[in-house]
Amino acid sequence: MPALRDRQSALVEFVVCALLIGLGLALLQALATVPILRAAEPPPAGGAAQGSLPYERFETNDVCAECHGDFARQHEQALMSQCFTHHWDEIEYFELAAPHADALPKVSGVKAGCNGCHAPLAFLAGDIPPQRPAAGTRANEGVSCDLCHAITGFVGEVPFNFNYVVAPGAAKQGPRAGRESPYHEIAVNPFLRSADFCGVCHNEQDPYGVWVKSTHLEWRDGPHGKAGIACQDCHMPPAAALAAAEGESLPDARQHLFHGAHDEGKLRGAAEVRVHPQEVKVARGGQARLLATVVNAKAGHMLPSGSVEERVVWLEVVARDAAGRQWLLPVDPKGFPGEEMTIASAGAMAYQDLGDIKGLDGFAGLKRDGEVPDGCRIFRMPYLDPQGRMTVAQWHTAALGPDYRLAPLRAVNESFTWSVPVDCAPGEVTIVARVWYSRLVSSVAEFMGVPREESQPVLMSEHATRLRVL
Repeated sequence: MPALRDRQSALVEFVVCALLIGLGLALLQALATVPILRAAEPPPAGGAAQGSLPYERFETNDVCAECHGDFARQHEQALMSQCFTHHWDEIEYFELAAPHADALPKVSGVKAGCNGCHAPLAFLAGDIPPQRPAAGTRANEGVSCDLCHAITGFVGEVPFNFNYVVAPGAAKQGPRAGRESPYHEIAVNPFLRSADFCGVCHNEQDPYGVWVKSTHLEWRDGPHGKAGIACQDCHMPPAAALAAAEGESLPDARQHLFHGAHDEGKLRGAAEVRVHPQEVKVARGGQARLLATVVNAKAGHMLPSGSVEERVVWLEVVARDAAGRQWLLPVDPKGFPGEEMTIASAGAMAYQDLGDIKGLDGFAGLKRDGEVPDGCRIFRMPYLDPQGRMTVAQWHTAALGPDYRLAPLRAVNESFTWSVPVDCAPGEVTIVARVWYSRLVSSVAEFMGVPREESQPVLMSEHATRLRVL
């Protein structure tokens, strides 16, 4: 009997094993027909998005203007819509950046990359390089209405180098819930209210790994960013207006002004200056000591910001005696490393790499400070090429010089020691301090044939004080 039971148990075990093996094989066969689930791949962004979306996927600005006329007019007056057609941008890309990209492998990516922010429709369509603005292609739309309202977010931890994600289509991205349109769907997306939305183009790292644009990062680390005052609060302020022609008036419709360095109204008062004498009376042949305080009173980022390599902000202090004679007062040096690049000098030369880019043998460079008067304090951060020379080619920047710019809501004091001439007219002397802004170094503008308006100094602030010469 025990032997029979053993044979029965073995038979049962055999049958059970056979059934399990059969079920296992069947399960494996079934699984073989099921697609393997993988983690979702991130959408194309940055360089990977080049050539991914044809022009036809985006509405033209004219189509958007049919319903959003006021916003369209504001947009077309701003550099946001002109960032490909604007004269200096055109000259810089076609006469410097693109030829340099062809000649130097290290910077070859800028031929396409510049367009990721300056002509994003052309970049996404793979139209690289675009034709010049005179050809009238859709590259001329710059940062178009539909481009911004098709951005859903960005890839990575930091917004920079056009790492935006674009999803053009029937649904337009907007920050406000509860809105309807007879023409398109509206996808509510709070990302459009965030400063990160601006950072995708207003932060840039060049081929050498240098942050050559960091406006968003400056904002993030400054008092405005920490207080939650976003880029849009200054550059797209809210006002009562119609968002669409057939819509209702909104009390806080975001104005599409995008006013910045190319808007003189925005520049005026962005920096403030006050000056005072430390002695109210001084004898001819004696010394008068003055202190000028300069404040970045309005900008939520450094001044200057953006294309820092080509922008110049300077402090000029002039003494005028009772007879009308004038003397420009040189700033007192502070002695920090690299300070010589922040004090204007008529004899200083720079930008020699323009000769390299343009194939000019023996090119000695251009006047580093353009028309900034000798001895004036310049608030700048020099960009240095691989040979350590100052450059305006941000894509060819291997290092940065001292950051002597104006930080948000911070003041800097500059002292001036004036040796009063013995022939200075006795009586009241007026001391005038002025802060000037130039979008492009005048020597570079003249050399590259850029219209004067680009380098024309804009007066940001002025203040006068008085002392008496005995």
